[in-house]
Formats: sequence, C-alpha cells, structure tokens
Amino acid sequence: MDRIEWQDLPAETRAAVERHTGMVDDATTAPDGVMSRLACTVDARTGRTFVKGTREDDVQAWVYRHEAKVTQYAPRAPRVLWEVNAGGWRLHGYEYVEGRYPDLSPGSDDLAALVRTLIAVSQTPWPEALNKKPLHTRWAEFLPEDVPSGLQGRALAHTDMSPHNMLMKDADELLLLDWALACPAPSWADTALTIPRLISAGHTPEQAETIARQIPAYLAANPAAVTIFARTVYSAWEDWERTRPLPHRAALTAAAREWAKHREGVPLP
Repeated sequence: MDRIEWQDLPAETRAAVERHTGMVDDATTAPDGVMSRLACTVDARTGRTFVKGTREDDVQAWVYRHEAKVTQYAPRAPRVLWEVNAGGWRLHGYEYVEGRYPDLSPGSDDLAALVRTLIAVSQTPWPEALNKKPLHTRWAEFLPEDVPSGLQGRALAHTDMSPHNMLMKDADELLLLDWALACPAPSWADTALTIPRLISAGHTPEQAETIARQIPAYLAANPAAVTIFARTVYSAWEDWERTRPLPHRAALTAAAREWAKHREGVPLP
C-alpha cells in the first residue's frame, strides 16, 4: 500500500492529532509494513507517539478499529493512547517503544524473551466482547471438512508472527506489534506459527520444536492436531505464494514445507 506522509494529511486531521500530542515538530514514516496508509512516528511536545491509520472510507478501515480494540487486551503489546476521526481519516496513537527486531537464529539471546512472550500470549483468553472469525474458519478452505476440536480454541492469537511484528524493548522483553490479524485460536497457535519463522532463521525443525515445547500450551497440545495445523499452514502459504506473491513468501513456504514434513514423523498418542 502506498504510504502518505504526515504533512500530506488534511489540516483538520493533523490538528485533531495535535490535541492529543501537542504540536508535532517532526514525523518519520515507518520503513516496514505493507498495510497502513499512514504509519509514522511523530515527535511532539509531549514526546513520541506511533500513529497509524487510513481514510475513513477505506474498505479496510474496520481493521484498524479491530486492531486497537484487541491491543487493549493483548499482552506484550504497546498501549493504545487515543483515537482520532477527523478530516476523513481515522487514526490511532500507540505508545512509542524504542527497540529493535529480534534475532531468531540459533543461539540468539533473544530466544528466551520470545519464549516468555509466547507463554504470556498463550495464557490470554479471547475477549468475547469482540466479534471476530476464529482461525479455523479463516483457514476453512485448507482444513478438513470435519475440523478437529483441538483446532477450535478460544485463546487470543496474534497469528502474524513475523520478526518485523516483534520488538526487543530491552534485553529481557519482546513485544508484539500489529495485532490487526488477531483472532480466536488454540492457545498454542502463535507458538506453532512461530516454528516456520524459526526454521527460516536457521533452525532445524527439531530445534524449532524444542523451543516451542518450552511453551506449556504447545507441549500439552494434541500431536495429531498440531500435525494437521502444520499441513494447513503449508497449504495456505503455498497457495498465497502462487496467488498473491510477495518477495518474502517463497522462503516462508519452504520453511513451512520442512515443518510439515517433520510433523509427519511425529508419533501419535
């Protein structure tokens, strides 16, 4: 999606934001991410704020409202500070967090913080006040017609475990950003979705699963359900690589294929 710069927003929209932030002295557009029409860090009298959003008439405007609502319940997430609807734009202000993307490669010191974050997310129930299609419904075309009960959980899941959606706040804390795709899912879903990311970062499937088994929810998951999940991830990502190609998808699909093949050899109970 083409990004708009802060100074190109309508004056009415910028004024509404500045009622929360104070006068904006500078704004830096985010270099990563593909969804937000506006995504920038503003420097103002009250400090820094991360601002994201889109036009009110954008068909995807509901996604930003959903993300802001979910983020209020999500663990290890920057706080939502305010919402603005002015000048035809809907924007949300988030706590600005200084940090860096984590290193997920073998031996990295960041892996311990990743495990702690995955444990925290796995223990968070889906906020039932929010209406959202569960993950097994979202992926219905890639799942068996009779979806196993083990894939029908109601935990809060981020579901987009890219390292670019992670931020090392300090040496011990890893935050998750961009909760737009969050939905109800099994409590171990985010851990499972992290496995191909670990494989892509250089881990073998067994090494990646060894890390995943440090999360109690994943350790307790039914092996057959996890294997179906792995096949589903591969099927979905392979389909998206063909139909909606992006530069990063080939490597992720290859990693998902490795994990699915590995899961075929896991003994069932």
